[in-house]
Amino acid sequence: MGADEGVGSVGFLVLVVIAVAVVVLVVRAAAAQDGPRPPRASRRTPPRPVPRPVAPDDDPEFLAQLDRWTRRDDGLPG
Repeated sequence: MGADEGVGSVGFLVLVVIAVAVVVLVVRAAAAQDGPRPPRASRRTPPRPVPRPVAPDDDPEFLAQLDRWTRRDDGLPG
């Protein structure tokens, strides 16, 4: 094992770090030339709309139930 083996490994590591730095700088420069980016869409789901209260005379389910109640013959004097 000679002294030159350690220098070659360190030199290769330095070249890899420099190459990564150059790639990052090139990508950032290209992104800056594209102009402003549109805002990203939020990953959160939009809030669900709160159901509005419905008056009984506007609620079709209530009116149908009321109709059934008034037509039902339950034997009570009326």
